[in-house]
Amino acid sequence: MKYLHEYRNPELVSQYLREIEKVVTQDWSIMEFCGGQTHSLVKNGILNILPSNIQMLHGPGCPVCVTPLGVIDQAIQLAEEHGVILCSFGDMLRVPGSRKSLLKARAEGADIRFLYSPIEAVRIARENPGREVVFFAVGFETTAPANALSILHARHHGLTNYSLLPSHVLVPPAMKAVLEDDSRIHAFLGAGNVCSVMGLGEYADIVRDYHIPIVITGFEPVDLLQGILMAIVQLEKGIHQLENQYSRVVPDEGNPKARQIIEQVFELASQEWRGIGVLPDSGLQIKASLSEFDAARKFGLAPKQVPENQECIAGQILKGRKKPMDCPHFGKKCTPSTPLGAPMVSSEGACAAYYHFAQE
Repeated sequence: MKYLHEYRNPELVSQYLREIEKVVTQDWSIMEFCGGQTHSLVKNGILNILPSNIQMLHGPGCPVCVTPLGVIDQAIQLAEEHGVILCSFGDMLRVPGSRKSLLKARAEGADIRFLYSPIEAVRIARENPGREVVFFAVGFETTAPANALSILHARHHGLTNYSLLPSHVLVPPAMKAVLEDDSRIHAFLGAGNVCSVMGLGEYADIVRDYHIPIVITGFEPVDLLQGILMAIVQLEKGIHQLENQYSRVVPDEGNPKARQIIEQVFELASQEWRGIGVLPDSGLQIKASLSEFDAARKFGLAPKQVPENQECIAGQILKGRKKPMDCPHFGKKCTPSTPLGAPMVSSEGACAAYYHFAQE
């Protein structure tokens, strides 16, 4: 990719739109899995220019949105009751737990810091040998290498005051769960950022077993429209294949070194997805051999399953069953400053995208 504007070129956008209009003859529902793709679709007005018989469904590909309430409560507990320096990505700032958000806990005096990288948290641990430092590690496969690397760095420096509170989720198990829950999905746009790490191999079985096209797609308007076109061509031909629209970034094998780092530190585990439930082998937990870097074990945190706010329909939105505008509280009782659920405050949340870019 030489220049970003190449993938926002209005002429290319128009060209792909015309090709889509020529090809499509039936009603099709395509789920874009990644929240970054959702934001681009809404922000760039792509949903408004697609043919009416193409419906885009928004998937659960927002890691902040699917972080369970109980884990957020554990993070707050670490900061308030155990006095740790709690660090995390800024997206977690206003996401509500069962009682409060990290932002409110910080306002009440907890030492909570928002960083761009977990390696910064390792530096904080080195600079504060008398304090426990915990990084609240949230994300899909994209952030897992850096979070794993922070543990390896801490071990290299002999740090005993650094640990992770992980809430890592994986795309393929969630794709399968969504497909088994909703037969309306005819094709997926896969998350190009995740595949840049993991490669394409994990998706071949889904294509074969569920007879569904998956097109690994980028995030700019031209990427998304080309990805939609590739999916529609398959659907209209009655075929199902794994294709890579984002080949300029995603090699078939992904990033083997990054995957190796993940495998050194993490292992598969069942994982709760906020608004969806517990999915087998859909998360990553720290290996027992590195248990001294596992904050939950280190501080004796009991697992918590906390029920969602009954007024929030985030689970239905994350499964693609409903759109943000379908919620009676959207833009009223639920806003970015007073959220009922995580999709309204995350930078990848569907509700936030509609609130900022699609209000009528």
